[in-house]
Amino acid sequence: MTSVYGVTYVGAREQIKRRLEEKGVIKDDKLLFRASCYAAKVTFDALGEMFQAARSIMKWLGDCAKIIASENEPVRWTTPLGLPVVQPYRNSERHLIRTSLQVLSLQREGQSVSVKRQKMGFPPNFVHSLDGSHMMMTAISCKNAGLHFAGVHDSYWTHACDVDKMNRILREEFVALYNNPILEKLLEGFKTSFPTLTFPPLPERGDFDLKQVLESPYFFN
Repeated sequence: MTSVYGVTYVGAREQIKRRLEEKGVIKDDKLLFRASCYAAKVTFDALGEMFQAARSIMKWLGDCAKIIASENEPVRWTTPLGLPVVQPYRNSERHLIRTSLQVLSLQREGQSVSVKRQKMGFPPNFVHSLDGSHMMMTAISCKNAGLHFAGVHDSYWTHACDVDKMNRILREEFVALYNNPILEKLLEGFKTSFPTLTFPPLPERGDFDLKQVLESPYFFN
């Protein structure tokens, strides 16, 4: 689940280790650690094999963010609905406050951009901005259709009698959203904002037919 948020090998290993501890089958700490390492590696290998296209997009997003952040610039983009987004991640700096009794050391946000946090945060933040766009498009269409709508991120609600209508609407809006050249527009925006920087080419596009979403009962359930 957390692979889409850029989880590291260490992070995945610790998650698996906690789940194994909950099972209580492995009592030996060394064996538990070795099993967690093995399971994390196998899990990453499987994800890379099953979701190769998705991971290549994640890598591309991270690489672009690193290029921008390395110029001490925050990553910024505009969502399909026209909302401007700027990642706020900056390195913290130590600030000393001297009093008559002691010296206090405080951490506060500095001026330099955090390259690591910009890179790690951009793929999930960009996807969240697309999820938010889909939610807004669904909400507007539901209102136009006379449906009551409530939602948080990727959880949508309406009255029980209107669920089938909302299911159709949210699928139609999803197809409408992702029929747009989203990554192409993102790259165009990067090149416009940072004309002196060179970005990697876009990942190869697959051949999935988005219209299949309209007939998928488990796409959103």
